Amino acid sequence: MKKILEAAVSRRNVLASGLAATSMLAMPSILRAQDKSLKVGVYGGYFKDSFDKNIFPEFTKATGIAVEAVAEPTGEAWLVQLEQAAKAGQAPADLSMMSQVAMLKGQATELWTPIDMTKIKNASGLIDRFVNKYPDGRVAGVGAVAWYITLVTNTDVYKEPPTSWTALWDPANADKLGLLALVSNSFLLEVTAKTHFGGTNALDTEEGILKAFDKLAEVKPNVRLWYRDEAQFEQSLKSGEIPMGQYYHDVTGLAAADGFPVRSTFPKEGGIQDSGCWALSRASKKSEEAHIFIDYMCQPAIQALMSRKVGTAPTLKRELLDLTDKEFAAVSSDIEPIIPRYDLYQSKSDWLNQKWTELIVG
Repeated sequence: MKKILEAAVSRRNVLASGLAATSMLAMPSILRAQDKSLKVGVYGGYFKDSFDKNIFPEFTKATGIAVEAVAEPTGEAWLVQLEQAAKAGQAPADLSMMSQVAMLKGQATELWTPIDMTKIKNASGLIDRFVNKYPDGRVAGVGAVAWYITLVTNTDVYKEPPTSWTALWDPANADKLGLLALVSNSFLLEVTAKTHFGGTNALDTEEGILKAFDKLAEVKPNVRLWYRDEAQFEQSLKSGEIPMGQYYHDVTGLAAADGFPVRSTFPKEGGIQDSGCWALSRASKKSEEAHIFIDYMCQPAIQALMSRKVGTAPTLKRELLDLTDKEFAAVSSDIEPIIPRYDLYQSKSDWLNQKWTELIVG
């Protein structure tokens, strides 16, 4: 269980999908020629091992396309490498899993070859928000995996679960909260906008953002820990030292299943849903193979298997999946999610970080 917890946590740290699948459905025998191959960028360690062991061999059996896994560095270093290589006409990887902010930054330089959705047979099942588009409507990337940040509590301290994000502002919770330390990974501005200002469109103007900052600043007396180290908060949540906060739904569920007194709650305003996309480098000459790979990963059976084995939220509509209510609840929710305003973290990154330090964590 410890290994599973570590793997689930590091998925967000590096935006990787640990696809610990045990079997895959076969696809039509397309491109059986031995010389067909594809370089796929995935993050190192557990996730690359999992791809190499469980995903790529099955994909190759089904399609005849050999896969070379490429270990991506974390953060936006991989985006920089892909950009520089593309200028030289090189593709360190054909396909890579990219964060939503990196997708937007790559769009600005036309780094991503548009995906032809007519070649993705399972595209009709995708939830709209998991199709990343250029401003002119071309598809830049297709959702690979998703996950949720929710409101978590220690059940020994809180006998009843909270029902709303307003719990973060409740004076009764003074010095009891653990919250993520960065404006760009906590998404607390979005939570504030959805909870107090009617929705994340309240962040469309700098005036609206500053109002959200002022309201969010009111939670500061309740915060015991602004955390960067997820394991630190997890331990404090389990012990009851910091009995409430925001954390990853799947990891909290795994801890609860392992006997710890913790729960994850989807507030009435929705959990925060984050995700990563498959994106094709413009320097790649493997467009056909890449489309086959993306279609393979969009199969309902594959998405359901990832939910069961890895704890990722599906990027497909629920009715297409054979997940039981319990299995679905373990990774997702029918409550409309809070979607991060990725556009702000691209266009106003420096200003947001400055205000965050001044008004929230400084």
